[in-house]
Amino acid sequence: MSLLDRITIEPGKMGGRPCIRRMRIRVTDVLEMLAGGATPEQILADYPDLEADDIRASLAYAALQLSHPVIIAAE
Repeated sequence: MSLLDRITIEPGKMGGRPCIRRMRIRVTDVLEMLAGGATPEQILADYPDLEADDIRASLAYAALQLSHPVIIAAE
C-alpha cells in the first residue's frame, strides 16, 4: 500500500473532502493540527485510530496538491 492509498474520497462522507482510510478524520484536520504545533505523537495520542503513516500520507497528499504549475497572466 502506498501512502496515498490511505487517502480516500467518498462523495457522501465529510462533504467529499479527502479523509484518512475511510474514517471521518479529514486530511485537513491532520494538517491543521500539525500547523498548529501538534507533534505527530500528540496527534496519535489524541486519535488512537490513526497511524503514523496516516500523518505522512496527509503530508504527501498536500504536497501533491501543491505540485502543479501556476500560470500568471501577463499584464
